[in-house]
Amino acid sequence: MKYKPAKICVAITGASGIQYALRLLQCLIDADETIYVLISQPAQIVIDMETDLTLPSRPSDIQQYLTEYFSAKEGQLQVFGKDQWTAPVASGSGVPNAMVICPCTTGTLSSIACGSSNNLLERAADVVLKERKKLILVPRESPFSEIHLEHMLKLARMGAVILPPNPGFYYKPETVQDIIDFVVSRILDHLDIEHELLPRWGID
Repeated sequence: MKYKPAKICVAITGASGIQYALRLLQCLIDADETIYVLISQPAQIVIDMETDLTLPSRPSDIQQYLTEYFSAKEGQLQVFGKDQWTAPVASGSGVPNAMVICPCTTGTLSSIACGSSNNLLERAADVVLKERKKLILVPRESPFSEIHLEHMLKLARMGAVILPPNPGFYYKPETVQDIIDFVVSRILDHLDIEHELLPRWGID
């Protein structure tokens, strides 16, 4: 099966909370979505620290590694390097419908807010904003400084969704996975992806 151009781009930066990104990728693959994936070098270090995964260095090898890890179909998951300017996400003509940066470092937040576009990840976010597509940022920092808040407000005014990974406890989570699923379910809701991670509030 040859997959169509991806509707969703998932970018992973070097903040704690890699588990959110991995769960999100698994859910998108299970939903039969084609996904563009961008992983920063600091994110690869955090993945090694927070999980049992050790990603290879080349994008093509990461793509094969993750395809096997998630049991994805060939071509369903496409990984691009930070300087791969020929990637679809670098241009408005190849922009996906939505981009999620999960987790999002405050440094990445700052670069996007200022339009730096120093690498493919930042450029992809810039393209999503200029093309009026959906940009979802999952900033993982605590506490937020005034600088962080100003950047989030600036991006929210541009139409970005600021979605900190703050779980709700009213559904009585029993495991860490339950807490992860709460956050990922909110991301999926904003992507209009059907899921059954959690029961809907007020619906039996």
